[in-house]
Parts: sequence; C-alpha cells; structure tokens
Amino acid sequence: MCLILFAWRQHPDYPLILAANRDEFYDRPTAPAAFWPDAPHILAGRDLIGQGTWLGLSRSGRLAALSNFRDPSERVKEGRSRGLLISDFLRETGPVRDGLNKIARQRRSYRSFNLLAGTPLELFFYSSRENLIRSLPPGIYGLSNHLLDTPWPKLVRGREALAKLLEQGGKPPVSDLFALLADTRQAPDHLLPDTGVGLEWERTLSSIFIVSPRYGTRSSTVLLIDRNASAIFAERTFQGSPEHWREVRHELRLKS
Repeated sequence: MCLILFAWRQHPDYPLILAANRDEFYDRPTAPAAFWPDAPHILAGRDLIGQGTWLGLSRSGRLAALSNFRDPSERVKEGRSRGLLISDFLRETGPVRDGLNKIARQRRSYRSFNLLAGTPLELFFYSSRENLIRSLPPGIYGLSNHLLDTPWPKLVRGREALAKLLEQGGKPPVSDLFALLADTRQAPDHLLPDTGVGLEWERTLSSIFIVSPRYGTRSSTVLLIDRNASAIFAERTFQGSPEHWREVRHELRLKS
C-alpha cells in the first residue's frame, strides 16, 4: 500500500474504519480481493508474482496492511516478497504481538517496510526502520511510504478528510470513503518531500490517487469493523483512471 488512512476507536459503532490505496506498476499481475483457495479463512487481494498481499483480513479477526518505505539508496537485495509478511501473519492464530516479534526478528531479510497489524480489540504499528512495536492508542492516523503520520501532503489531506467524514456522524458511507481515495490533486512543489526520486516523481506521487503512464493506484480498499465484529471489506480495482473501476464487496462476521 502507498496510503493507509484509519480511524481507531474514534466512532461509537465502528472501532476500525480504514481506507487505503495500493500503488503499483500497471503490468504487475494481481488478483482482486477474495477468499484464497489455499487459505479459505483469508480475505485479500493477491500479488500473483510474490503470492502475498498488501492488505488482508482473516475470519478469526486478524488484520494487517503493509506499505513500503521509500528509500532509493537502500542496498538490501529484494529477497522474499514483503507481501508474504501479511499473508504469513494472517495464517497464524497466536497473539498479535508474538507474530510481530517474529516479523521483527526477520526484518533484515526484506527491504524496508511498515506494518499495521491487529484485531478488532488491539492495533499495532511496526516499521523495520524503527524496529519498535507500538500499540496504538485511539486516534486518526495516516501511513504512506515513510513512518506513521509523517506529514506528507497527501497523508495530511487524507487524514483531515477522514476526520471531517467522521464528524458527520452515523455510519460512514463506503462510497464517501472511496471518493476520499480518488483525489488526484498533486501537492504544490514547496510542500513536496525529498525522498530521492526527483522532482517529477515527487509531484506524481504526491496525490492520493496516482496516475502516470506506467505506474499508479491499482486498487482502493475500504474496511469497516463494527463493535459486534461484523466487517465490510470493499475493494475497487483500476487501470489508470479513478473514473472506471470494478468493485467487489464482502460482508462477514469475525470470530474474535
């Protein structure tokens, strides 16, 4: 994922409200969100090259989402796909912190990553750059390709938009959360971070929904989990434009 916005224990009926965009090269083969044939308890999209995922949910209530840490100077060779961190975590059944401790021990086998993981009862953030497992207090958060709540323009804009949506009260409309994720406005140059990819790429990557000739937002996901552990998992997939999509939606009761 390249932008994950989430409200944790900020709504009286929905402990977790999450809206996220996955950005990737258009030619990388991907399967839309579904229950996996080889792991029927896992609901997630799937990277058909690495066989992992960027965001997923298990019927037992485990959830996890991943973002890469942008650092072009990183010299670690790409080994095992980072998406397997998510699928491995969702396959497990033990305490969440035990799973994150395992990931922390393995962190040097992967290029840098950020991980959001938990259940409807607890939520954690881990970055291989910090090597610190953080239990998250209630709040509205954003994660892109740096550390949690790094104030990149699209993260700040998205987090503010999510907060305004929650202020309206009632059940957050899935359509409004998708609209939030479809924002193609780029940030002005003076607000852009310098992550080592050059000014043109910084401009392109500064929008919530990314469009370019070869790379951009491939999918948007909305996840709502209510206080009774019922979940709505909706995904829209794109090929270069926020105006045209295919949507799948799953509703399920979690066992946790």
